[in-house]
Amino acid sequence: MFPVHRPRRLRTHPQLRRMVRETVLTTNDLIYPLFAVPGEGIAKEVKSMPGVYQLSVNKIVEEAKAVYDLGIPAIILFGIPADKDVDATGAWHDCGIVQKAATAVKEAVPDLIVIADTCLCEYTSHGHCGYLQVGDLTGRVLNDPTLELLKKTAVSQAKAGADIIAPSGMMDGFVQAIRQGLDEAGFEDTPILSYAAKYASAYYGPFRDAAESTPQFGDRRTYQMDPGNAREAIKEIELDIAEGADMLMVKPALAYMDIIWRVKEASNLPVAAYNVSGEYSMIKAAALNGWIDEKRVVMETLTSFKRAGADLILTYHAKDAARWLLE
Repeated sequence: MFPVHRPRRLRTHPQLRRMVRETVLTTNDLIYPLFAVPGEGIAKEVKSMPGVYQLSVNKIVEEAKAVYDLGIPAIILFGIPADKDVDATGAWHDCGIVQKAATAVKEAVPDLIVIADTCLCEYTSHGHCGYLQVGDLTGRVLNDPTLELLKKTAVSQAKAGADIIAPSGMMDGFVQAIRQGLDEAGFEDTPILSYAAKYASAYYGPFRDAAESTPQFGDRRTYQMDPGNAREAIKEIELDIAEGADMLMVKPALAYMDIIWRVKEASNLPVAAYNVSGEYSMIKAAALNGWIDEKRVVMETLTSFKRAGADLILTYHAKDAARWLLE
């Protein structure tokens, strides 16, 4: 009955545990989201996301420098325009807020990778991700006309200096349309990080406060994925790969680690996981109440995304995680 195999032997010392660790999180894995707003000197905390701010372009640049100094290789930019309309003009205009922020960051921190979220919900007056039929109050987006808006948006973001285009609207054919638009405009070397498996999730609530993108009516379940579907995620990524995606994203991450694993197993492209706002806010709220050890829970959570197969992690915890990794 004496145990011949004692796995605990390899757990007896911190250095030994480090030596045999299977999954290692580094700052190279992290991408930090930032929210750009018009104005000067603005840093407005998002009430439902403690530690996350809406920032004017000059403050975005300050954050970008801090992110780069921590060793985080990339940011992703979201924009809140001064005005919204049915044509999502602020998304694709050369003077759009994301375009201004991308240009400013690349001038100030040229080696920091700038990813542009390529969606329309922050810019439309109704809060949906594209054109709607006149009089439609259900939120059923017109797919093909919206592709033209996404193509224009991607090209304008690339012209402004964005290194990576990240379409998130879950329109059918959006990768192909954006790839065609980028190539025709001379940006054939600009990669596409597709939100390939984006679920219609309740975890997005705090983000909609940050991005001011809550739909005015209806919901997004006619174009974002049903949370009960896993095989459909593989269908979505296969379509995006065929259309020219260079990287794939699963969103959300925490409740969809099985999807991260399936996507990683089914493709040979880099896989990103978006540790979304609701996941962040739950940890922050529990930590602020003294119910959990924030550092340990954050690091365990981020490591679990890597263990599930994520190569990249978009997370609002990125700066804290980078500091903890340096300790």
